[in-house]
Amino acid sequence: MLLSQLTTKGLALCASISLSRLLSRISPCLAMTTMVSETKKFKKAVHKIGTHNGTFHCDEVLAVSMLKMLPECQDAEIVRSRDEDVLKECDIVVDVGAVYDPDNHRYDHHQKSFTETMQSVSGGRKPWTTRLSSAGLVYHHFGRDVLAARLGDAPADTREVLYDRLYQTFVEEIDAVDNGINQYDGTPRYQVTSTIGARVSRLNPAWNDPEPDERGRFERAVALVTAEFGEALRRLHTVWLPARQLVEAALRDRHRVHPSGLIAELPAGGAPWKDHLFTLEQQLEPPAQVMFMLYTDQNGNWRVQTVPPFVGSFDMRVPLKKSWRGLRDDELSKESGISGCVFVHASGFIGGAKSRESVLEMALQSLREADKL
Repeated sequence: MLLSQLTTKGLALCASISLSRLLSRISPCLAMTTMVSETKKFKKAVHKIGTHNGTFHCDEVLAVSMLKMLPECQDAEIVRSRDEDVLKECDIVVDVGAVYDPDNHRYDHHQKSFTETMQSVSGGRKPWTTRLSSAGLVYHHFGRDVLAARLGDAPADTREVLYDRLYQTFVEEIDAVDNGINQYDGTPRYQVTSTIGARVSRLNPAWNDPEPDERGRFERAVALVTAEFGEALRRLHTVWLPARQLVEAALRDRHRVHPSGLIAELPAGGAPWKDHLFTLEQQLEPPAQVMFMLYTDQNGNWRVQTVPPFVGSFDMRVPLKKSWRGLRDDELSKESGISGCVFVHASGFIGGAKSRESVLEMALQSLREADKL
């Protein structure tokens, strides 16, 4: 009864606020309670994982790979067949059989009636609307268990942040490619043939191979995807997440840099910050909008960088002053009236100086020119 009540309350909260805000307001215990309710757990060790034979694709390879990361499945036999009588003998079946029935551990997405996305299967708690493949289905139902197995004692809210990011940067691509969803409209200017899906595809037996080793090549594909998944998760956990924590601190302390809160400062080290900034700004009450980021690069040089309106954009919320662009050293210091200037890029998106005080003054003068102060 308590589990049901907690889960219902968690879902009600999810309907009214974003997941990121939810995670900051609920306890790890409640977060984990909500997660557990989504998936019917294995009651015993899994002996057979079924998928189709013939040409294999990255989605079922990843689905099998993730399942094999679970303690219940690590010793399971992989059965590759399209024979329904054979598949019925399997404990879990992915990417074959035209059935999506998590209660009976059937995870196919090829049937005409299947339209599920991460948004729909999560009851609206996740934003992604790409149609799921078998990889996305297995990730939805078992991804948190995989992360728990791989990350050990990492807190539940940390795992949830990584769960979202890993779907966005690793699994969603595989869902989209398997379902034939273009990344963009129009004709591409060049081919990309080095994706994980392309590398898995190349492991299939050649059409003219007189002695194709389909089983061995599938096992090589699983090993490849397992290594890629593990490395992606490792980098998110040890590189991406610590950078997020630094950006959180920079946002929290931005009014110490300047009372306007329009300038934030990162500690030394050159941590990547843009991707985190846009997400974390919206989690504040009220949402923030930083115009400049101050930091030192890996060589200890001070930098002031403008913030774009969104990731990947070359536009700027506020550029550095137009009269400074393309100038360097003494010429720039004379024009700006700021000592120790080093450069301002010709586009106005970044500048450098010899001291923190100088880059801060560069940001302040640029904000005044833009009537932001």
